[in-house]
Amino acid sequence: MTDGQAAHVPVLLEETLEALNIRSEGIYVDATFGRGGHSRALLARLGPQGRLLALDRDPLAVAEGKRIQDARFSIIHAPFSRLKATLAEAGLTEVDGVLLDIGVSSPQIDEPERGFSFRFDAPLDMRMDTTQGETAAQWLNTAAEEEIAHVIREYGEERFAKSIARAIVAARAEAPIERTSQLARIAASAVRTRERGQDPATRTFQAVRIHVNRELEELAQTLPQGVDVLRAGGRLAVISFHSLEDRMVKRFLRAEAKGEEPPPEIPMLASQIKLGRLRLVGRAVHASAAEIARNPRARSAVLRVAERRGAAC
Repeated sequence: MTDGQAAHVPVLLEETLEALNIRSEGIYVDATFGRGGHSRALLARLGPQGRLLALDRDPLAVAEGKRIQDARFSIIHAPFSRLKATLAEAGLTEVDGVLLDIGVSSPQIDEPERGFSFRFDAPLDMRMDTTQGETAAQWLNTAAEEEIAHVIREYGEERFAKSIARAIVAARAEAPIERTSQLARIAASAVRTRERGQDPATRTFQAVRIHVNRELEELAQTLPQGVDVLRAGGRLAVISFHSLEDRMVKRFLRAEAKGEEPPPEIPMLASQIKLGRLRLVGRAVHASAAEIARNPRARSAVLRVAERRGAAC
């Protein structure tokens, strides 16, 4: 087992495998490979004719995936917003299940040089795909104060967003903000009160990370594609870790399950009403107390599942 594998504990593993309702000869997509915990477990349940395609935009995750020597498995360096295009390039149009494990992975947080965590003094990068895009430092040193405040308020749900943005602009006028420790100190100086046990920089780091990686935009683009590629009876399983993501997933799945609303002035039989593309499967699933004890990062995980209806519905 590599160090990356040892550091990564997949959340809600058994619940996710059960949710996907795995068929031994089925075709599945792990659109967020990470360090492969879910993928390896899924492969163990597939038969010789099964197939698993994984995606990840983190080059280190892709490198870890390439260590898997299994003819049934392949991994592509791509964001999950390219789900349909990636499947088409692989010669696939329909699959039996799609897994999205959203957000930053434990190895990304725990590798200081990635700049995701205020626990380490490191370059302020925060990019999931280190081969492209603007770093957190580049954005923080050039963005307008109003934009910074908006990002921290909307993506971090931080009530002191304006004060933090003002402090960032004042600090960068003295010297560029290039290290995680600088941003953590600036946030701490501007946050007057904080929830018990939470670092004052927590919400700011979350917000900047989400913005730099366009995480919510990526998710909004991916969810419809996840439904598009499912064959009838196929399952979409989505694990989220904070309220912004979970609200988006919950609303999307409900809307896809609801179907069309008939005009109130036109009487219609139930058989004439077009159902939604999805059927919700069970309630939202949370980690058990035992799992949280083993892996505290599972505390905020929420799994939601839906199944693609048949074409006749």
